[in-house]
Amino acid sequence: AGKSEGGWVVIGAALGEQLNRDLEGACARCRAFIIDADAWYAADILGERVPGPALLLDLPATLVALSPWREDRNRWVRRTVGVAAHFWAKRSGGASALESNAAALLKFLEPLFSEWDMDAAKGVGWGLKTLGRYYPHLVAGWLAEWVVVQQRPHRALMVRKALTYLPDDPLVRALRDAP
Repeated sequence: AGKSEGGWVVIGAALGEQLNRDLEGACARCRAFIIDADAWYAADILGERVPGPALLLDLPATLVALSPWREDRNRWVRRTVGVAAHFWAKRSGGASALESNAAALLKFLEPLFSEWDMDAAKGVGWGLKTLGRYYPHLVAGWLAEWVVVQQRPHRALMVRKALTYLPDDPLVRALRDAP
């Protein structure tokens, strides 16, 4: 009720324990709490405790559960999708066996590339940044498609975050110089 930062940790831990038996329900309850919290730190705390671990547990089922979140009218819910991607990438550790999952996650994030709300864009950018740290060649190719080839409108902040860990090569330099 007091919306304390520590309260979201407890709620997130409780919801995280429900993932094995009710992934879809735990994600739905998480979304309701994110909206109720109406704060960046709650979205990040809950994102790293519910949808992030859910992606590790069952990527296909979680992508289905989170699909409507990408177009949710609440910016914190949209932000949480990026936070969940960040968590997945961090925990994947760049394992080559999970490269196809990383590619699926990038494909899933495509609708959010044109996100204009700064709070939501920061979360998506954070997810792209961490994916770029562990799967740099995938993220570089993905960014090239969206920024250079398709010239999709985007927040420069999101691209700057995504470029953080990418190696300095001609493609990355072209992305840094792209409008």
